[in-house]
Amino acid sequence: MSSKYLIPKEKGLGIVNTAVFIVGDVSGTGILSLARAVEDTGWTGLILIVVFAIISAYTGILLGEAWIMASELFEDCKGHIQNPYQLLAQKTYDKVGRYVLSVSLHTTVFGGAVVFLLLAADNMQSLVQTLGYDLSFCFWVLILITLLLPLTWFGTPKHFWLIAYGSTLSTISTTAIILVSVGEEAPTQPKVRHHEINGEGFMLALGTIVFALGGHPNFLTLQVDMNRQKDFRKSIFLTFIIVSCLYLPVASVGYFVYGDSLDANIINNLPPGGPTYVALILITIHLLSAFVIILNPLLQEVDMVLHVPKEFTWKRCVTRSFVLICVLFVAETIPKFEYVLSLIGGSSLTILVFICPILFHMRMCKLKANAGNNVAMVTMDVQAPLDEKFEPIAPWRKVLNYEIICIGVLAGVTATVSAIINIVSPDSFSVPCYINITRAST
Repeated sequence: MSSKYLIPKEKGLGIVNTAVFIVGDVSGTGILSLARAVEDTGWTGLILIVVFAIISAYTGILLGEAWIMASELFEDCKGHIQNPYQLLAQKTYDKVGRYVLSVSLHTTVFGGAVVFLLLAADNMQSLVQTLGYDLSFCFWVLILITLLLPLTWFGTPKHFWLIAYGSTLSTISTTAIILVSVGEEAPTQPKVRHHEINGEGFMLALGTIVFALGGHPNFLTLQVDMNRQKDFRKSIFLTFIIVSCLYLPVASVGYFVYGDSLDANIINNLPPGGPTYVALILITIHLLSAFVIILNPLLQEVDMVLHVPKEFTWKRCVTRSFVLICVLFVAETIPKFEYVLSLIGGSSLTILVFICPILFHMRMCKLKANAGNNVAMVTMDVQAPLDEKFEPIAPWRKVLNYEIICIGVLAGVTATVSAIINIVSPDSFSVPCYINITRAST
């Protein structure tokens, strides 16, 4: 089959641009939170970061390959698609698959946007306090959502590529500042102590690690905007090499220098001064940029469901503004980013990272094998048969795939339960902003 059907007519993203988008999507929260996650898991947390990075890259590649097969087999999977992940779920597991995928995807994207907003507000409050002003965290959430609103009116990722580059460069610069600042402060630190590892903290940390490495909700949205969709695997390789080079040094120095004094946001451990203020500004730029990127698939889905034209219209502004109001409400209700982060990482994101890519790829391999080379006979109305017995995947790969699914389910369930317990626990419960606007974040 000619590859021309897989390439949109208008110019799209290249390999590097796609990788930059993904790095800008996932890296900010990991830079800030993984050091504490390693403290909660012990030095084995560094190994877990590497293992989960490899697994995420593997499942991301499988997801991209599954979409390429779908593009070859189905007419309605060619070119630019507003909701590729959901469409792939429908082609492989019919309406049930699409429903499960949609719920997981929307929950993850929505929760991720809340996390980015809360982190950005926390950073802005800290920055302004150093200047002698005290503006409530809750007010900062409202201010930032207002500033972000016009940026969410853009159509697809290729329309705001400059945002992605700004996000990624901000993250890299912040990483450098953190490493230099911690390195300068290390000789003055007292003897490092590490707290005893407990099951609940370990599981919460797993949720944090998964969240920091789970860019899958946006993967296919970016792939369909590429010049050559088959190059997506190269973007995935480049992405996780960059992300690992950012995460491991920061998590390591934080763990070995600060130990049990680590805050959920490592920037709060840095000494006051110019470099720390610059880091706060840069990482906040990243978080706000990533907010726009990560929320885009959900916004496109809302546009499609409500039949909003693809061209820029007032209808898009209204529908997307309503979504942001919902994000604002949740952020003001649960103003503790670390709990939301662990909850999303352990629940819906686990489904999108560990389960769906593998199952969709295996099902699509069966469908392609049974379709043979006569692609022209496969139409947009064909669904993947659920009773096929042909197995085109090597046994060892099937074993590996099922092992990854089991690991994901086990880690996800335990992390989710731990996050829920912490959210509702009286000892850690945080008062919503609309009940106490001055003390909700403390």
